[in-house]
Amino acid sequence: MPLYIVPTPIGNLEDLTYRAARVLREASLIACEDTRRTRQLLQHYGISTPLISYHEHNERARTRELVERMRAGAAVALVSDAGTPLISDPGDALARAAIAEGLPVIALPGACAAVTALSASGLSAAGFRFVGFLPVKSSARRAALAALADEPVTLAFYEAPHRLRAFLRDACAILGDRPAVVARELTKLHETYERGALSALAAHFEAETPRGEIVALIAGKAPETAPPPDEPALMAEIARRIADDDLSATEAIRQTAQRYGLSRRQVYQRWLRRSDAPVVKGGQ
Repeated sequence: MPLYIVPTPIGNLEDLTYRAARVLREASLIACEDTRRTRQLLQHYGISTPLISYHEHNERARTRELVERMRAGAAVALVSDAGTPLISDPGDALARAAIAEGLPVIALPGACAAVTALSASGLSAAGFRFVGFLPVKSSARRAALAALADEPVTLAFYEAPHRLRAFLRDACAILGDRPAVVARELTKLHETYERGALSALAAHFEAETPRGEIVALIAGKAPETAPPPDEPALMAEIARRIADDDLSATEAIRQTAQRYGLSRRQVYQRWLRRSDAPVVKGGQ
C-alpha cells in the first residue's frame, strides 16, 4: 500500500484540503511528529485514524517498521506538525525507503510556509531557493550565508524568534543591505509582514521582541551592470546590435539599457535625437 505525503495547515485549520481530510480518514495509520498536536487537528475534523510518532529521534527504527506495515498492506499517511512534510521536517528517510521497496509514494499539494510567505512578500517569485534553518552558531551561519551570496533568486529561510535578530545582522553583514521580508504567524490571527532593507529590519526587531513562527525572505543578488559609456558609444552599440544581431531597434534599445542599468525610456529618447535613427514602431 502507498505512503501518502499529506500537508497540514500552518495555522488556520480551514486550510486542510478536502482530499487531505479524506486520505487521513481512510489511511490505516498516520505517522506524525507530535501525536498531541496532530490529534488536535484530527479531532477538529472528526478523524479517528490511529497515530504513530515519527520524528528525528526515532526516524531509523520507525522507518523500518512503517515500510514493513506498508508491505503488509497498510496505507500510511505522513504528516508534520504544520505544512508540507520533508520541508525542514522528518520524512525523507521514509520516502526513500518506500521508493527503494517499490512502494508508491503519493504527495498531496497543500500548505507550505515558505511558498505562502513568498506569494505575498513583494520579492521576486520568478525563482527562489529554499534554505530552511541555518546553523545556530554565528560563525557557521555566516559561512552558510556567504555560500549563498551569489544566488540571483530570492532566498527563503525559517528562523526561530530568539535567533531572528542575530540572523538579520549576520545576513546584512554578509549579503549586503538587500530588500527583505520577515513573515510571522502566517494564516493565524496575528499574521504580519515586515518589509524593508535588512538593516531596517534588524533595527526594527531590536526594538520589538519577535514572536511566533517566522519565514525570512531575502532578495537575490542584483545583476551586475557595466558602467555606461558616453552617448556616442552608447548609440554605436545600439546600431551594432541592430546590424550585427539582426535585432529590431526596440529590442536593441532594451538590451543595451538593461546591460548598463539605464532607463529604457532615456535610452530610447537619446536614440530618437539621432538624425539617422530608424523609426521605432510602437514607441518604447
